[in-house]
Amino acid sequence: MSAHSVILGPLTSADSQLKVEPKRTRAAALAPSERRAEIVAAVLPLVREHGTAVTTKQLAEAAGIAEGTIFRVFEDKNALIDAVIDAAMDPAPTEAQLRIVDMSLPLESRLVEAVEILRRRTSEVFQLMAVIGPSRAARIAKPRGPELSVLAALFEPDQQRLRRNPSQCAQVLRGLTLSCTHPLLILGEPLSSSEIVSLVLDGIRSHNCSCSSEQSEGTSC
Repeated sequence: MSAHSVILGPLTSADSQLKVEPKRTRAAALAPSERRAEIVAAVLPLVREHGTAVTTKQLAEAAGIAEGTIFRVFEDKNALIDAVIDAAMDPAPTEAQLRIVDMSLPLESRLVEAVEILRRRTSEVFQLMAVIGPSRAARIAKPRGPELSVLAALFEPDQQRLRRNPSQCAQVLRGLTLSCTHPLLILGEPLSSSEIVSLVLDGIRSHNCSCSSEQSEGTSC
C-alpha cells in the first residue's frame, strides 16, 4: 500500500446514524411595504397599551426584529407610531369582518355578531386615543366608521319586515352601538350586544303596554 493510500476502518453504527444537516436558506426579503405592514401589525397592541411611552426596544421585541431594522423602515419612533395610529383608524379590517358574517343566520343573530365587531373597533379606537395624548390625538383626522353599506347589507334579506330601509337601520344600529360603548356616554352598566340589537329591532316601548286613546282608534302598540 502506498504512502498516499488512506486506510478506512469498518463503518460503525454510530457513523451510520449521522445525519447531514440540511443547508439552511435565508427567508426571502419582504418588499418595503410588506415589511412596514408586518411591523405595524406586530406593535399595534403594544402602542395601544403604552402609547408614546413605549420604547424602541419594546417595539423591536414585539416585532421580533433588531432595533436597527426599525430605523431602516421608519424614519424614527414617531414615524412608526404614526403608522400604527393610521392602521388602527383604518375601518377596512372592520368592514372585512362584517362582510363575512354568516347571512344564513337569523336577523337578530347576524346583528349581534355585527355589534360585537363594532364594539371591539370602538373600544380599541378610544383606548388608543386615550394613551397617545391629547396633542397627538388632536392632529388625527376624525376616525371614519365602517361604511354603512356594509352594515346595511346585513338587514337586506329581512327588509320587508322592517319599517325603515336597510341604510337607515344600519345608521341607527351603528349610532346606538357607539353611544352604548363610548366610555364617556355610558351611564351605569353598558348594554350587552343582544340588548342593543333588541332595542333597535323592538324599540323601548313595552310590548305589554296599554294602548292610549289615540292608539285604540287604529294604531296598535
